[in-house]
Amino acid sequence: MLSESRALTPLPLCLAWMAGVALQLQQAQLNAATLYAGVGACALTGLIAYFRKTASTKGWCVLLVFLLAWSTTGLRAVYFDAGKLDPALEGRDLRVTGVVASLVQHHPGSLRFRLQTEQATLSGRTVSVPELIDVSWYLGPSPTTQGGWELQQQPADLQPGERWTFTLRPKAPHGSRNPFGFDYELWLWEQGVQATAYVRATTHDLPPVLIEQTGRYPISYARQVVRSRIERHIQDSQASGLVAALVMGDQAAIERTDWDVFRATGVAHLVSISGLHITMFACGAVALVGWCWRRSASACLWWPAPSAALIGGVMLAFFYAYFSGWGIPAQRTCLMLATVAGLRITGAYWPWPSVWALALALVLMVDPWGILQAGFWLSFVAVAVLFSSATPFNRSSDHKGQNHPVNALSAPDDLSLPPEGVRTPSTIRLLLNQVLSTLQSLAKEQWTIGLALAPLSVFLFGQISLIGFVANMVAVPWVTLVITPLSMLGILIPVAWDASAWAIVPFMALLSWLAALPGAVWSMATPPLWLSVLGVLGGIILVLPRGWSLRVLGIPPIVLVGMWQPPLPAIGDFALLAADMGQGNAVLVQTAHHALLFDTGPRFSLESDAGNRVLLPLLQALDVQLDRLVLSHRDSDHTGGARSVLNMHQQADVLSSLEQDHPLQQVRPMQRCVAGQNWVWDGVQFDILHPNATDYAKPGIKPNALSCVLRITSQGKPARTALLTGDIEKPQETTLLLSGALAPNSPATPIDILLVPHHGSKTSSSDAFLDALQPRWAWVQSGYRNRYGHPAPEVLARYAQHSITLLDSPHCGAMRWSSATPEKTTCERTVNARYWQHGASQNPSR
Repeated sequence: MLSESRALTPLPLCLAWMAGVALQLQQAQLNAATLYAGVGACALTGLIAYFRKTASTKGWCVLLVFLLAWSTTGLRAVYFDAGKLDPALEGRDLRVTGVVASLVQHHPGSLRFRLQTEQATLSGRTVSVPELIDVSWYLGPSPTTQGGWELQQQPADLQPGERWTFTLRPKAPHGSRNPFGFDYELWLWEQGVQATAYVRATTHDLPPVLIEQTGRYPISYARQVVRSRIERHIQDSQASGLVAALVMGDQAAIERTDWDVFRATGVAHLVSISGLHITMFACGAVALVGWCWRRSASACLWWPAPSAALIGGVMLAFFYAYFSGWGIPAQRTCLMLATVAGLRITGAYWPWPSVWALALALVLMVDPWGILQAGFWLSFVAVAVLFSSATPFNRSSDHKGQNHPVNALSAPDDLSLPPEGVRTPSTIRLLLNQVLSTLQSLAKEQWTIGLALAPLSVFLFGQISLIGFVANMVAVPWVTLVITPLSMLGILIPVAWDASAWAIVPFMALLSWLAALPGAVWSMATPPLWLSVLGVLGGIILVLPRGWSLRVLGIPPIVLVGMWQPPLPAIGDFALLAADMGQGNAVLVQTAHHALLFDTGPRFSLESDAGNRVLLPLLQALDVQLDRLVLSHRDSDHTGGARSVLNMHQQADVLSSLEQDHPLQQVRPMQRCVAGQNWVWDGVQFDILHPNATDYAKPGIKPNALSCVLRITSQGKPARTALLTGDIEKPQETTLLLSGALAPNSPATPIDILLVPHHGSKTSSSDAFLDALQPRWAWVQSGYRNRYGHPAPEVLARYAQHSITLLDSPHCGAMRWSSATPEKTTCERTVNARYWQHGASQNPSR
């Protein structure tokens, strides 16, 4: 046994584990398995030697834990990466047998679920596929192998545990890569999913076959049964979605507009299975198990009731957390509760930093990639803030068992109550004092968390809810003591769901009113990581109970976070950012004091589009207010996100080639783009080159032929030029050349950036067009493995023949360029490369 002088507290070891995991997750590519294994073996040997008293210093022990965390995380990644989808199988129709392994998500026009694969064949030959595949089953038109279109067929129902045989068309996980954007590939990696696919169910495909209900995945099956009961019992989709989220952690059941309200009011943490819910459930479970245990004398003789109650309550809390989806806040809370229960049973005492750090390290042992989730940092930082901001009296009383997390799982045994039915004035005053004390504690807690986490919220979400304090003062007790208990009780007594739905109505009405107040949310640019870390430390210092002499040190970092602004072009220069959002165009143009968005990307579904999923978060993170929106033409892959963008940027005017009766004309009056229009922003020249006014009157003209073409030219010598082309085709390219605007002798040619016409379709990018422009860079915004085959192989060959460097968004992600540094284009997949990204080792240039 180690002597007291050589003993190590858990805190430095756990923090070393976190640091080792964090370092490994910064790798752009994985090292060889032998390197990870060798480092891990050496670290483990050193740790064994340390605990056998042959090592010399504590510092070496911390270093060894750091190396062990780095190596084991790397080994797990290498092992997982070895099972990825064979690229030769992408886009091929496979006959796959597997078991539905998750809750089935119902969306308008599609079903989505996770499949545990068992067997796969290609043309009768057995092939290897990843163990888990995320599958979409669409209802609607689908292209057939014969070149036509047919309607997909869907099952009447789909249940977890069912074994099916489908025809699936798989592909590697591939998501958008944008600055400050959601990392879909990391999310799938963390979930253990190495492929996505969709079901082929036309009359030309072998039909899907339900083989049997296996009984596997009973928790997922029970969750689906409960969700179906909720949906049948509560007709209002808003209320049923919230109840499903609170009971079983099905956050996808909450409508997107409701999520916007929850984020704006700062109560999003309450409408998922949070630590507060798990702790409340655990306390109730401890009381229930203890009450039942004390009913049996033999049970009490076999094991003391307090210890049995703790163990039983924690086990039930783990079950509830697993039933609710096992999110990061649930994991953190369960591990903390288990640690606290173990300490109480053994009679040991640990200060709160050690309990906190142990829970953090255990979460990362289970899920190392969880450290990159927003929920991880919000959860653990919030708990640390609450503990560190406790008064010195409370911290000193920890040794006596008072105000210690251990006691969160047990009720005091010496609580004296008046005789039943007697309500003396002193008792009423006592109850009132308890209510006021609870409200005061709640207000202090919300103020402390809100102030300390403000810099972290800016970094993660680019905004702070200014009415979050008021909203949480009402929402915390209402959701915790009314809506959540009624929602959970409804599993046993369905009528309780009616009461929960009634309680949700005023709750949502209040939140909607608060969210609509002017200035409810303060949006700002997302600061860099180093500044965010300083801001979070400043927020924690600001709420420490050490007096203002120390607290004032936390103010400057917070002020710096609030003042941060991303660098902007100088007068006369401009910058471009081509967002990665799949098959569609959207390019942000910034000058020193103005911003323009050229197209808004595609619409993904009835609930989602590139505007709300990609562009608005990007604009918010960059703190950009649009002055002008240019919609090149009516195709949905160019206008799909326009409604979302226009609703959030009311000040922007619009240029477009849309017809007068287009639905978007009702959202905002639009001016036609016509060749000859021009303006100057901050010394940068903008020119509309196409279409001509007469083109609008031509009968039967295609929308592509009316695409607005925008040329942007910087000041200085030589001038730097970008050409944004929409979906023009070869006839329009010829018209532009004949007009003289793109003639070789024009001062605006050769150009630096060409947005490749029509996403690289074979109907565009003629030799004469490329000869005249001589672009330095050509950008293609297209979807990965899109059904149109963009960019076409012959177009790629044409650009290569003209020695033009072509970049496409599937390989590059978001593309950035500035007229101040015209010699380089920045690819998001290269700048922030990580080993879990699809094609991490590929060259972004085509």
